[in-house]
Amino acid sequence: MIPIGERINGMFKDVRSAIAGKDKKVIQDLAERQTKAGAKYLDVNVGTATADQVGAMKWLVQTIQETCNTPLCLDSQKLDVINAGLSVMKGHCMINSCQADREKLDVYLPLCRDHNAALIALCMDKEGVSQSTEKRLENAATIIEKAAEHSVSPDRLFIDPIILPINVDQRQPQFIFEAVSQIRVMSDPAPHITVGLSNVSQGTQERSLINRTMLVMLASHGADSAIVDVLDTELMNSWITAELMMNKMIYSDSYLKAALA
Repeated sequence: MIPIGERINGMFKDVRSAIAGKDKKVIQDLAERQTKAGAKYLDVNVGTATADQVGAMKWLVQTIQETCNTPLCLDSQKLDVINAGLSVMKGHCMINSCQADREKLDVYLPLCRDHNAALIALCMDKEGVSQSTEKRLENAATIIEKAAEHSVSPDRLFIDPIILPINVDQRQPQFIFEAVSQIRVMSDPAPHITVGLSNVSQGTQERSLINRTMLVMLASHGADSAIVDVLDTELMNSWITAELMMNKMIYSDSYLKAALA
């Protein structure tokens, strides 16, 4: 399992205030706590916290790297903001994200290759998010094809089939499960599959329960990564236990602690 910690995001009030006030302590505390909770990457998203997204991304990356060695996931739809993060990055990282558009992939994949970065690639194109399994699979095939063209190996490719809120279209989780199962067999070795988990529960009352259940079911269909709140202990314990039930780890009475070691 490859958890990507979601909390260093300008959409959260504490992070927004920290960016505005250049308060390193808040950001570094979140980085350390998420790492301790099991995050393999830390998502870093300036969001709408400031008009100077380029400067803020540099500051966030440098601030986190002062105290934490966990690889970062640079999260922005703006290429100049991604490049700003890469300019001060130390070691391996991830870029989040790029659509399944051939022209954009021709920009982002060489960037990943040159900076030793993984890429989250979205199963959407210029027409937007598809409502069907078939279109998601078509987009996934484009991503895998272009990655091979640019010599980016599947182990550095994280395909996101894109979860939509269940209260908008209750069929969507089933479409996602079908897509995940089929994307896993599109290449050998298979690409990683990740999701922005919280999207599924947007606007619902039982957010935690829906998130936990969705994550466990995604794992059972082959997803091995997710952008999640790693500080949610019940969520993480459910994911770890799902991997145990799938025989991906050895049982011991302390298996929950062992998984985070």
